Amino acid sequence: MDPISASCFSLHIQENQRAIAEEQKQDEKFSEIIVSCKSLSRYDGRTFKTLVPQILAAVIVASYHIVVGISLAYSAILIPSVDPNNTEFRAEDGIVASKTECSWIASVIVIVVPIGAITGGFFMDSIGRLNTIKMAAIPSLLGWSLIALAQNVPMVIAGRLLAGFASAWGTSPAIVYMTEIGRADLRGSLISCAPTFASLGMVICFLKGWFMHWKTVAWLSNIYAVVPCILICFIPESPAWLVSKGRIEQAAKSLQWINKYQPQPENRNESLAELQLNFLQKEHQQKLEQQSLKGSGALVKLKEFFKPTGYKPIIILFGLFFFQQFSGIYITLFYSVTFFQDVGSTINPYLASVLIGTVRMLMSCVNTYMLRTFQRRPLIMVSGLGMAICMGFSGLFTYWIKQKTSTQNWVPVLFILLYVVTSMIGLLNIPWTMTAELFPIEIRGVAQSLSYSIANLLMFIAVQSYYPLDYILGGTAGVQWFFAVVSILASIYVFIVLPETHNKKLSEITEYFVDNTIFLMSDKKKKKINPPQKKGVTRAAKKDIVKSNGQSEKLMNSV
Repeated sequence: MDPISASCFSLHIQENQRAIAEEQKQDEKFSEIIVSCKSLSRYDGRTFKTLVPQILAAVIVASYHIVVGISLAYSAILIPSVDPNNTEFRAEDGIVASKTECSWIASVIVIVVPIGAITGGFFMDSIGRLNTIKMAAIPSLLGWSLIALAQNVPMVIAGRLLAGFASAWGTSPAIVYMTEIGRADLRGSLISCAPTFASLGMVICFLKGWFMHWKTVAWLSNIYAVVPCILICFIPESPAWLVSKGRIEQAAKSLQWINKYQPQPENRNESLAELQLNFLQKEHQQKLEQQSLKGSGALVKLKEFFKPTGYKPIIILFGLFFFQQFSGIYITLFYSVTFFQDVGSTINPYLASVLIGTVRMLMSCVNTYMLRTFQRRPLIMVSGLGMAICMGFSGLFTYWIKQKTSTQNWVPVLFILLYVVTSMIGLLNIPWTMTAELFPIEIRGVAQSLSYSIANLLMFIAVQSYYPLDYILGGTAGVQWFFAVVSILASIYVFIVLPETHNKKLSEITEYFVDNTIFLMSDKKKKKINPPQKKGVTRAAKKDIVKSNGQSEKLMNSV
């Protein structure tokens, strides 16, 4: 209920007047921000040349994701070399790993991500986005060097642990940096560079693992951590972060670099960089005023989690990530070489892994268009059903190959590649994007980090479960059918529970959780409880825009 509606129930005229005055203040701030952003958008050049600095900076910071992709795929080329039951086992290395140790080698990189993300967030806010990426190179170099020098399994696991910290410290600052420097209509495309580079890193890892010793691959991985840090020295820090630290002169220089090819705005004495600097300063001041009025302590945020708008999205996301992780998306990545050997295919498992990485890279580019065009719920449901069909048929042919009733050894690999394609349609990527969409602005940052941590904890459990599932279900065919069943359950879960967020205002998403939990029951409930909405921008939307921390343009686009 907005302030004016609430005042109708008040018995005191003075309270009414206060509510009206507060509403007028919100309207004034809303109008001020709208006018400021419209004027900035009008002056923004639309030629490719004007975008070159933003694209260059985004490519440089996103390039750190190459070593992140290598870290994710590395267990796939390492485990066959240290598992004595595998045909690729290298006895001359002197390192022998049990099934339990192999599962730790694969999964330990994930278990440290929540800790790394939280500590990285503090570093990102205190020393800057780019400096945090540079700092991530330290544990990365130590981790890969430790793996390359490893004489036993604990050294390998310790190296993977450090690589996990480096991945967490290097990825989030890059995404935040691209969000803060990118033009509103270009922001999504810039951010899509990150998963594309990560997929490229996977391809590089599989290719090198095909022809090189795993220790050589570890040594060479240091290059992909050092080069981005060197290139980062030639681009400026985020203007929004510099303004938040009171470093106005540096923020002005940063904006001048980002807008170096922008034309002079018509009928204005200021350049576009100067106009943007004024907007950032005004936005930062409004944030400080809002924090001083409402407070920003831990207790205030904790109370928000006990509201329906706080705990309902967490519960829904927990279920969504559970089905995502146990549908086999990341299990098949971390154990790709071993997995392709187990399905009975005669195709080189490293070649098949390279194909998987290439498909992921190409689909990450296509996915940018799909997320812009189609609704979230249908994409995830189609993705889950497609994954179930592909993995079901792959398991069927794997079973026939094991039973010697089929010689079509290439068919399981084909269906697994199609499984990867269908996973990229929705179930792989959309849950990660919804961690920021479903929560109210008051707790969005903390809630996103919490959801991210829950997802990685589930990923750790899923990756650890591969060998037990293989034993309980009687082999790889049983595991594949298990993935198929979970994929179907994921589609059913989304159909029943998950709300639609595509083309929805953030305020509408927040209001949905006040009275609704199950999506299939939401329409009927909404008609009974919610009054008819007036056309135009709602007061709730205005409040979201005014209170937005560094996301004013994104919210205004949604309005």
